[in-house]
Amino acid sequence: MARFDEVITAFWGNGDYGVQQPLTDEMVREAERALGVTLPSALLDLLRIQNGGIVAAEYDAFPTSQPTSWSEDHVPFESLMGIGRCDGMTSLLDTPYLVEEWGMPARLVLLSGDGHCWIALDYRTCGRDGEPSVTWFETDLATELVLAGDFCSFVGGLTAGSTYGDGPA
Repeated sequence: MARFDEVITAFWGNGDYGVQQPLTDEMVREAERALGVTLPSALLDLLRIQNGGIVAAEYDAFPTSQPTSWSEDHVPFESLMGIGRCDGMTSLLDTPYLVEEWGMPARLVLLSGDGHCWIALDYRTCGRDGEPSVTWFETDLATELVLAGDFCSFVGGLTAGSTYGDGPA
């Protein structure tokens, strides 16, 4: 848990792109009802600091144990969707539409992505009230890769994309 506690204090990058209105308990209840899941407390801790947006450059990538179409050794995590309905911004609440649009499995909550690739909370094994794994999905190739067993471990494993030669977001 120490690594998550270190990351949470510096997780968010600069700018207001993707930032929703400040998160309230009522917004969380409505999101969980709409998505049919209990969201991880670690995710909610981050969203209570800032409700979505750009991730700091120190935490904008996750190392992988096998290659993906993105890279031989990591995947990007440049932003995290918040909970809300601001015009022109995608949020966790858009998951049902996006999952159907991109032909993805049910029981996911999308955290970040562009349609071709997504990082999602995966509730298929744990059920609606369990602790979901965090999984990378490549819709064009119909492949997936579990990144972490839970969201807290995922955040703890984030690193700088620049260590892999990625440019600034």
